[in-house]
Amino acid sequence: MADSTPSLYPLVLILLPIAGAIITIALGFSRLKNARELSTLIILAVEFFFAILVGTQVFSGRTLTAVGTALFVDGLSALLLLLVDGMVILITLQSIRYMRHEQQQGFFSEGRLTLYYALILLFTGTMNWTVTTNHMVMLYVAMEGTTLATALLVAFYRRRASLEAGYKYVLLVVVGITFALFGIVLIFAAAYPHLKVGSHALLLTEVGRIVSLIPKNIALLGVAFMTVGFATKAGLVPFHAWLPDAHSEAPSPISALLSGLIIKIGAYALARTVTIFAPSYHSIMIFIAILSSASMLIGIFLALVQDDLKRMLAYSSVSQISYVFEGLGLGTYLGIYGGLFHLVNHTLIKGLLFMSVGAVMYATGGIRKISELGGLAKKMPVTAFCFFVGALAISGLPPFNGFMSKFTLFFAVGEQGIYWAMVISVLTGLLTLACLASAAYRVFWRAPVKPLKDDVREVPFSIYLSIVILALLCILIGIYPQLLHPILDQATQAVLNIWALGGV
Repeated sequence: MADSTPSLYPLVLILLPIAGAIITIALGFSRLKNARELSTLIILAVEFFFAILVGTQVFSGRTLTAVGTALFVDGLSALLLLLVDGMVILITLQSIRYMRHEQQQGFFSEGRLTLYYALILLFTGTMNWTVTTNHMVMLYVAMEGTTLATALLVAFYRRRASLEAGYKYVLLVVVGITFALFGIVLIFAAAYPHLKVGSHALLLTEVGRIVSLIPKNIALLGVAFMTVGFATKAGLVPFHAWLPDAHSEAPSPISALLSGLIIKIGAYALARTVTIFAPSYHSIMIFIAILSSASMLIGIFLALVQDDLKRMLAYSSVSQISYVFEGLGLGTYLGIYGGLFHLVNHTLIKGLLFMSVGAVMYATGGIRKISELGGLAKKMPVTAFCFFVGALAISGLPPFNGFMSKFTLFFAVGEQGIYWAMVISVLTGLLTLACLASAAYRVFWRAPVKPLKDDVREVPFSIYLSIVILALLCILIGIYPQLLHPILDQATQAVLNIWALGGV
């Protein structure tokens, strides 16, 4: 870790939101109006400020470490920190009015609303821990921490369907991530006899040094275990069974959090571990390409037949996260760059789409079936515009951000001669356009199948503010993608630098 600088910032980014969760619970018992909401926003704003400070230092060429080398922040970690802390603020902004409305409708108690904000802060802390830890086993532990925090949010309504979704989420993801732990242990056990005493083989920054020390069969088996674990966390087919239920049964702001952030942790872990092995073993590249291509097609085919807006977007996430895995699985500069580019874009777009659906549900009294909606563009023009931007962006059309990241991935896959995977990627993009454009038309522009309530109108400013910000970012990045290039380049180099340590 050249040019590493000891810093307390990584530790602050983990401990501040966890301490903030305790403060928020305490404020929930006070009689001060909106005290817990205000404290949550302040804590998250401070978090984002520290994430910007960290990013400023890292993107100027440093690597930050804390607690010895137990925590570290390079270009990839800094990218994820900015993404996590920025998105959580936008999600919380929409949550304040949205969740208050849900509470007033009698869906849950005042006390549970306090728990909601505490869990968001706890989630933020565990996410920041996941992307800053430098230890492979601690990566597993931190990922499990994010699972437990979000499982309670998935089951937040305590209905039969939401409790089942939360249980399924915990069960499948915990079992899946355990496979990743098996892979980590297997690789460490194979490498340990070849290492000098005192070597830190389980440090993520040292993975590149052990790649060439492990027998091929053991390396491939370990990578297969890790890929299964991380693919389960990300929701790839056939490990996706938890994702549609969790995304659709959680509160709409939490659906944005799940699709925008939580499934990205699987991709992050893949970049930190499996991607390092891909340049040495061509079979890893092909294996992940097959897995990703199957997941793309199955995910979008399932999305096409959904009548529930949230389930449609959930299955679309199964398809879209596969693009990220495909790029990272190539292990090349262009593949990693494209994968991380699409990771950022998908976070923005899916946050935009899920929160737009939340706005529709808020305005229509909870209706989310496509067959029961129609003609909302006249009543909700801001939401209609934002959803339309998200639909075109996720389909990969110019001049929106999804076009540039997908185009980069098409080139990266073609560069490796995997033309069948490139064709499947392009086909999936066309099917995505058919799916999302059709949904946008039926919800916002066609005549309603049955009359909606007369009081349906555009949602309050505090609810559509977040989606407007995300829609503008989708347009800005699409028109001027160079804006993200320095950040993405350093994040990509951070992955490649670890691989280069092995000299393979």
